[in-house]
Amino acid sequence: MANIKQQVKRNITNEKRRLKNASFKSSVKTAIKNLEKIVAAGKKEEASAAFNLACKKLDKGLAKGIYHKNFVARNKSRLALLVNSIA
Repeated sequence: MANIKQQVKRNITNEKRRLKNASFKSSVKTAIKNLEKIVAAGKKEEASAAFNLACKKLDKGLAKGIYHKNFVARNKSRLALLVNSIA
């Protein structure tokens, strides 16, 4: 544990941020898994709505600095291909 007061404060804020980011990442993974389930069921309209939600969450994570732009682009592209594969 740090002896310096400023570092003690910094450790507390880092832990808060880590927990908040972990929660956000979990919600993004859940949104992606839900989309994959809907696509597997073959529901086109529900898949479109779930795709919009997943993209929104990914973009928000990018804006917050949680994700790298290439990670977001790769996932959005992969999910778009999934949704478009529904006949």
